[in-house]
Amino acid sequence: MNDEFALIRSLLAERTVHSKSIEVEIGDDAAVVSTTQGRSLVMTCDTMVDTIHFRRETMTPLDIGWKLLASNISDLAAMGAHPTYALLSVAIPSTWKMEEIKEIYQGIYLLTNHYGITIMGGDTVKTPETLTLTMTLLGEIAPGQALVRSQAKPGDIVFVTGMLGDSAAGLHLLTHHPEQAVDFPKLVQAHRRPIPSLALGQWLAGTGYRPACNDISDGLAQEAWEIAEASGVKIILDASQIPISEQAKQYATIARQDPLDWALFGGEDYQLLGTITRENWGKCKQMAYAKGFSLIAIGRVEEGSAQVELEKELQCVLLQKRGYNHFADR
Repeated sequence: MNDEFALIRSLLAERTVHSKSIEVEIGDDAAVVSTTQGRSLVMTCDTMVDTIHFRRETMTPLDIGWKLLASNISDLAAMGAHPTYALLSVAIPSTWKMEEIKEIYQGIYLLTNHYGITIMGGDTVKTPETLTLTMTLLGEIAPGQALVRSQAKPGDIVFVTGMLGDSAAGLHLLTHHPEQAVDFPKLVQAHRRPIPSLALGQWLAGTGYRPACNDISDGLAQEAWEIAEASGVKIILDASQIPISEQAKQYATIARQDPLDWALFGGEDYQLLGTITRENWGKCKQMAYAKGFSLIAIGRVEEGSAQVELEKELQCVLLQKRGYNHFADR
């Protein structure tokens, strides 16, 4: 297909329009929507690059599309927001077939249809080497209700919303022992098609407890450091309380890996990490359970310089500020 605009129309032909607030959409220089009165606009943007964020050997084009949108939704989940509209820019090399690009869009549509998000357009360009996908996702939240990283205070309980390390374990499995993938389906799904904690984040924002919050995209250690620095506090994580799934533990034994490393530094779990006052912890956990959500205490917040420590076998050690960092020396 040689015409850029025909390509865009073709890729968006199977999308579903979930909003009645659209004033101008595909076919003009920019999209226009009417904003909801009394709501705040939330915006996020993520880029995925071939060989950096995904590999053809471990993910299908459908998986890639799913994960691109899931990572953006997870950012809004950490804010407690409701996603509404998305824009997608695609830089396509000749090594990728148009059928594969269409499958990527189908993967995106699987999630847009589930969460009621409308793809409003974007851009497509040709690139000499590497497939690059950039998505901008917009959302809404009540004014002053957005969850932020800077709310952690000494005495708070540190919590996460689910198992950690499954995605990193899944990547290791698909890379090193793909023949055993059938034995660990939860690890494969966690890496290929993660489920963002959107409903839980929205619920947390509506409780009025104002927890500090971050999504776990770059690993528990990295995200904990971000909260510690934003709030100016010391965070202590209890290694014995960090939730790791049975499949991750079983595969780690086979692969001779430490599953705690996957949980701390692997990333792409898209669970939420937060802190909440000790006084509110019990009630908040009960309320979450009643809603079908999981809140798991994994540590505490103390006074001190911004840092993260790992408590293991009655000893505390400074935890490296390490997760996925594009610009770290390799």
